[in-house]
Amino acid sequence: MSEFHIEKIAKELALGAKYVSATVALLDEGATVPFISRYRKEVTGSMDEVAVAAVRDRIEQLRDLDKRRAAILKSIQEQEKLTPELEAKINKAETMLELEDIYLPYKPKRRTKATIAKEKGLEPLATLIFNQENVDLTAEANKFINTEKEVNTLEDALAGARDIIAEWVNEHQECRASVRTLFLNKGVFKSKVMSGKETEGEKFKDYFECEEAVAKAPSHRVLAMRRGEKEMILMLDIVPPEEECSEAMESLFVKGKSESGEQVKLAIKDCFKRLMKPSIETEIRMISKKKADEEAIKVFAENMKLLLLAAPLGQKNVLAIDPGFRSGCKVVALDRQGKLLEFNAIYPHEPQRKTSEATAMIRLMCQKYDIEAIAIGNGTAGRETEQFVRTTDLPKEIQIVMVNESGASIYSASDVAREEFPDQDITVRGAVSIGRRLMDPLAELVKIDPKSIGVGQYQHDVDQGLLKQSLDDVVISCVNRVGVELNTASKEILTYVSGLGPQLAKNIVEYRNQNGAFKSRSEIKKVTRMGEKAYEQAAGFLRIHNAKNPLDTSAVHPESYVLVDQMAKDLQCSVTELMQSEELRKKLDLKKYVSEKVGLPTLTDIVSELAKPGRDPREQFEAFQFMEGVQEVKDLRVGMELPGIVTNVTKFGAFVDIGVHQDGLVHVSQLADRYISDASEIVKVQQKVMVKVVEVDIDRKRIALSMKLGNTNVPKSKKSPTASKLNEPEPEGSMQDKLKMLMGKFK
Repeated sequence: MSEFHIEKIAKELALGAKYVSATVALLDEGATVPFISRYRKEVTGSMDEVAVAAVRDRIEQLRDLDKRRAAILKSIQEQEKLTPELEAKINKAETMLELEDIYLPYKPKRRTKATIAKEKGLEPLATLIFNQENVDLTAEANKFINTEKEVNTLEDALAGARDIIAEWVNEHQECRASVRTLFLNKGVFKSKVMSGKETEGEKFKDYFECEEAVAKAPSHRVLAMRRGEKEMILMLDIVPPEEECSEAMESLFVKGKSESGEQVKLAIKDCFKRLMKPSIETEIRMISKKKADEEAIKVFAENMKLLLLAAPLGQKNVLAIDPGFRSGCKVVALDRQGKLLEFNAIYPHEPQRKTSEATAMIRLMCQKYDIEAIAIGNGTAGRETEQFVRTTDLPKEIQIVMVNESGASIYSASDVAREEFPDQDITVRGAVSIGRRLMDPLAELVKIDPKSIGVGQYQHDVDQGLLKQSLDDVVISCVNRVGVELNTASKEILTYVSGLGPQLAKNIVEYRNQNGAFKSRSEIKKVTRMGEKAYEQAAGFLRIHNAKNPLDTSAVHPESYVLVDQMAKDLQCSVTELMQSEELRKKLDLKKYVSEKVGLPTLTDIVSELAKPGRDPREQFEAFQFMEGVQEVKDLRVGMELPGIVTNVTKFGAFVDIGVHQDGLVHVSQLADRYISDASEIVKVQQKVMVKVVEVDIDRKRIALSMKLGNTNVPKSKKSPTASKLNEPEPEGSMQDKLKMLMGKFK
């Protein structure tokens, strides 16, 4: 472990060096981010998951930089060109770009104009010109005329020398850094529609004649322009401040007015046009793409987190409906564990319109399986099916809930679904997924590729490796934050438990199927390939309902069971009594239990968990209903105010489902009466909001919405980091009051 790296990371992230060192050591030993942040607070200084992940990512970057540094040193050493000064310079380089700039002159390259000129013996002339000494340049250049080497004239000699100088300038580290800075700070993205592609590229209309400063271009615009270029709709160029670039380059190399100086100027001009500009433009494209990717992935990850942590209905008997018109609606009954009990097809809509038969089937299944809630997919025919179900005169206690079915079709055709339901068709599988998603969004969504869930921004255009790691981090974080019931969990959700992975998850399920329910956490040690390290990482995040040891239902790690037993013994009570009595817990003097390995942060966590063992950290479920009578885009009118659910948040605004099969967009400028630079400052995925219809374009299927309905229209959330900004009193009769009134009807 490099002390230099530890100090660097500590300084960059404003963390204690000893905590960074301990965190890196834990990561190197195979510990996961959730485990480290939850169960090793003493050694990390109570770093949260974000900080631990930042340390992990930065140490990986620095180690990758070291690998590249070693490869470069080896290459230059083999060329016998490595000097102590050059080695020191390479070792001091702090970024990959700086490292590559230093290496450029020594990098093996194909045959260039400069190498051809050197083969003709013109390098001494290039050196003479580049030094710009007071000499008779014509006389000196004439000495290099050599017909055998195809240097037939004075101009041939000077042109060859300029080719060599151009390459020197292009490979000059300071020069490249200076030009790169000008590209970044003053360059402009320019996009233009290709001739004849106006109709085909209608969706890129905003970029047909577009200019965006490289330094300020929002990520979604950069990605949109790049996609337009990739689809051969747009021509995209990065236009630098050429005059300033030339001045910067000349200031480094031109020493005054002389014949040689003029030749250097010509070489610089050629260098910029032929070598420097294309090279730096490629770099800027990569830099801007990386920045745009990171911003888009950050938005995607945050949206995904909120979707995964959406409030679960819980274990209820559910009737789930995958709606459809011509093909009918698939109806499935699920028990409280999500097991498929029965499925049928009903045809309440045109063209069959078998309303009475459909009504009878819904009533029969609800009675037969003691149904407590009905989940209806929000896709095609979703609102119509919801309206139909509400007319079937069901008991009032049965909740009817519209469920976002994004990705359900992906699941139903997946290997996971085929393995779960080998004898059912995709429509039945889709209906099951909709029902389970209502019961426990997290457990069902982990079975679907996150990119198919529709909460991202240009997710197919960003760095797929970076996207996968980021989304994996989010899923792992959410799964371990909530905890997993060991005896009912699917192998898909077990895969994301700290320390497990696909093979161990599969082995756990197989063991459970063969031996029955686990009776204790320690029993999973009997699972094939479950070693001590994997057990250590996973155990605290697994739950066993009604276990003999009450601590197995909690987030208290087994390594702390002895400590809790001692606490109970000291109070002359059982562990169960300690968990049930706040009065007993208040008598604990935590300082008494501090040791070299266990400090107050862990002890505080233990006592907190004893008070609410295994409690789900997600918010309580609240049903939601769209406005009656508004089911299609054509039903909308400008000025109409109606409730909706935020389905996606991007930098430029929020998409809101208002129940018309087409999400509307609340542009960032329409979110509040104050300036907002990022929609996520105001709204979150799954948030319930009131919106006003501003514009409806039926042909383009675009709905513009606004949330400027009062001093504030944003529902408060205990979990929202912006809630504190929004806690001002609302005006009497505001849209916030209307939303609360509507929500109250559906609880």
